[in-house]
Amino acid sequence: MRQGTLRHIAFACLASVVAATALAADKEDKDDDDAVARDAISPHQQDRGPGVPTSLASTYVRDGELLTSLEFLYNRDNEFEYDPNEFGFSAPGEFKGKYWDSSADVLVAYGLSNDLVLELEAAASRASLEKADGDLSGMPNELKESGLGHVRTRLDWRMLAENDRRPEVFSYIGALVPHDETKHLIGTPDWVAIAGAGLVRGYDWGTMTFRMGLEYDLGSASELDWGEVAVEYLKRLSPALTVYGAVEALEGDEYSLVGELQWQLTPAIVLKLNNGFGLTSHGMDWSPRIGVLFSFPD
Repeated sequence: MRQGTLRHIAFACLASVVAATALAADKEDKDDDDAVARDAISPHQQDRGPGVPTSLASTYVRDGELLTSLEFLYNRDNEFEYDPNEFGFSAPGEFKGKYWDSSADVLVAYGLSNDLVLELEAAASRASLEKADGDLSGMPNELKESGLGHVRTRLDWRMLAENDRRPEVFSYIGALVPHDETKHLIGTPDWVAIAGAGLVRGYDWGTMTFRMGLEYDLGSASELDWGEVAVEYLKRLSPALTVYGAVEALEGDEYSLVGELQWQLTPAIVLKLNNGFGLTSHGMDWSPRIGVLFSFPD
């Protein structure tokens, strides 16, 4: 297992049960209000709205808006690459074991201006790694850890707004906060700086986004590695339903196919159902998640 694997453990969240009562009775009025709101924004923003892109894929935050995300994420990989030496057990090289983790995640994002958003995120995580049959090191047959997952802060910046001639250009900087350096599965031993940029372009048939990031471990290893790289598609099918799809790559070789359904329960609450499947042997086999967004406009 590479050191960069630690950052994947924290992507995760709290399961929430959201009641949709009174939605049907209010649907006609809500559809009219949403139609008026969409007519008031740029044609390029019909799928996404006028906000700044955040670390939550297909999620945008406006000036003065407070967004809270509660999510639960589960990962499973039956061919998880790990190195017993990273856990303090002498071994000749890497092996493939069975891995799973689950996390409850809380993210808060606030629109500082039309072009700046500040994010704070923390997760509670559990993880388990069963070592391979051929691993003869002194590592336990199953290594389990639980506690605080990753803690992250990030500043999102819209550098150029989209118009008829160019796409929207955005960038971000941030950091993973170190904690629990003895927990190799869920801890973050050193500061990790993150930075990236991307493009967004809206069309009649949907909205395309490309994003690319880097991570720099400030510890003794001082490693520069790929962060997120993704090509994303977003389409609003109706005032209440939006679909999202993406091909994501982490660390350059962990490819996944991701699909998501977003249901606008009320103007302030969105239910998100997400599922990811590994496209390469290095990616997670299965990564379902469920989340709820609560929006509090200024």
